[in-house]
Amino acid sequence: MESLRGQLLVASPALLDPNFHRTVVLVVEHGEEGALGLVLNRVSSGEVAEVGPPLDDLIEPGARIHQGGPVEPAAVLVVAEFDDPEEAAALVLGDIGLVPGDGDLEALADRTRRARVFAGYAGWGAGQLDDELTEESWIVAPAEPEDVFSEFPEELWSQVLRRKGGHYAIVARMPPDPSVN
Repeated sequence: MESLRGQLLVASPALLDPNFHRTVVLVVEHGEEGALGLVLNRVSSGEVAEVGPPLDDLIEPGARIHQGGPVEPAAVLVVAEFDDPEEAAALVLGDIGLVPGDGDLEALADRTRRARVFAGYAGWGAGQLDDELTEESWIVAPAEPEDVFSEFPEELWSQVLRRKGGHYAIVARMPPDPSVN
């Protein structure tokens, strides 16, 4: 089994679970024990400042919290682009990784270029993601740093599919509810 860490999972039209309809998930970890990912294209109405003052140093004022997935929605995960990748708790894509939970966030703010806050995450048990891939519930695509920090996350699903090309570019133009087409 090849790890999908650092790849994107794009929900296929066949994926009927409302938690993942038209989502783009960055795979943070994938191994024999299961997988963990963060939904990149769902933004909540809540601001990061509401989570707590320690994150103010790391995140731009007015930044929104992203809904990372349906698992443990009260859990807060922070993804950042590090000047020194060795400071990440776990690297995901190039110099992008998870901010250590016990790190000095004020000092870290000077050593990261950008960061995003996620509430919750997507999780799969051992073999579950692999089964969903076999069922064609997900389309795997290479991740780019700009996907993680997209200024227009609501457009990410279509953007990634268009970038993948071929018949995926046609799927990218599909309306959210094909029955109203």
